[in-house]
Amino acid sequence: MVKIVTRRPLGTQNVYDIGVESDHNFVIKNGLVASNCFNKSHSTAYGYVTYQTAYLKANYPLEYMAALLTANSGDTDKVQKYIATCTNMGIQIDPPDINRSGVDFTPAGGKVLFGLSAVRNVGQSAIASILEARESGDEFKSLADFCDRVDLGAVNRRTLESLIYCGAFDKIDSNRNQLLHDLPLVYDWAQSRAKDRATGQGNLFDLLGGGFSNINNNNQAQNSFDIAPKAKPVPDLPPQEKLRREKELLGFYVSDHPLKSIRNSARVLAPINLSQLSDQKEDTVICAVVMLNNVKKVITKKGDPMAILQIEDLTSQSEAVAFPKSYERISSLLQVDARLIIWGKVDRRDDQTQFIVEDAEPVETVQMVMVELSTQQAATIEEQHRLRTILQEQSGDKEKAKVPIIGIVQAGNSRHLVRFGRQFWVQDSRSTVLALQNARFLAHVQPLINT
Repeated sequence: MVKIVTRRPLGTQNVYDIGVESDHNFVIKNGLVASNCFNKSHSTAYGYVTYQTAYLKANYPLEYMAALLTANSGDTDKVQKYIATCTNMGIQIDPPDINRSGVDFTPAGGKVLFGLSAVRNVGQSAIASILEARESGDEFKSLADFCDRVDLGAVNRRTLESLIYCGAFDKIDSNRNQLLHDLPLVYDWAQSRAKDRATGQGNLFDLLGGGFSNINNNNQAQNSFDIAPKAKPVPDLPPQEKLRREKELLGFYVSDHPLKSIRNSARVLAPINLSQLSDQKEDTVICAVVMLNNVKKVITKKGDPMAILQIEDLTSQSEAVAFPKSYERISSLLQVDARLIIWGKVDRRDDQTQFIVEDAEPVETVQMVMVELSTQQAATIEEQHRLRTILQEQSGDKEKAKVPIIGIVQAGNSRHLVRFGRQFWVQDSRSTVLALQNARFLAHVQPLINT
């Protein structure tokens, strides 16, 4: 703690680091600088760090993104944003793997490998036991091999269930449901073997599996893990259940995402990403393709129902609100894990950005009107005017017009898609197609995604 003993103006002066023995605006005992010399050194340090990180991202993208994910592994929103960044950079994120994953996110084979420490219910002692067993022997070949080699005091049954559900055993056996049914039997079997080893007792099958040189080749190849108990064969978990469990344990989808398969199709709607929500104007109608993570029904002071929604897309998560009038119209669609296209506006209050949902529709039911045009039609002003007039008549109330119009221009052997602006969207796809056909335009209805 220092005390300023004198102060006097010196005009414009060079700025140096704290501790330089020279007179400046603030002088303390022994001529040391007390203040007014922080800004330049501070900005220089930030600039240098910015240069370093930019260099690493440009020249070592795998290592940089792995480090970034590790540093923010406790923040789900940031991790999801950085995973979206990886996708845009062409970097694939691999799910956890008991034979490859380390403690943190690591670059491996041109991809970023998920770290074991980011899996829920997998503690540090369990990770240490897994890594020790892996380093002291070969790769794990089966669930029985894994349970026999790790310390089951550190790797309990709940930990194993989490590892199976999140896909860490997929390279060994992709049928997660079968592994879950095998687990109780294999776990008890491995515990019994551990007790036998602790008391110095052996097992005939262990000896055979150990590979005595005087045993015939078939017995030498026989591994004692092959005789571990197994449950009856069962079908694998449905894809949606796999992803749900993955999300539950990892905080986000890794091996796949329910919205990924419709990403390209949905682009014709020109939706925003949730990561762009804060950049939108408050009076502009926007749309987004999202999944519902949570639906909380709320009763207003007037007794009207509404809902607070947790939504996500491939880039981020956000909160949305469906007020009573909208909720009354779309409440049947608001189910957890539903894939929806939502329309609405941005609301900013209390330093929080929310999506105010005014309308919604399941992605499976969204339809588009496809209009086929020759190059001559597309270039003729009279034809453009006829087409514009029909679409404006079919549009009606702009707030209710939710059907996009896509033009297909035939130029020689190539076909070009032209997305009409939001102002030309219509309310009813079939009546629009009929009106276009009556005006001698080739048109048809096409679903957004093929179910």
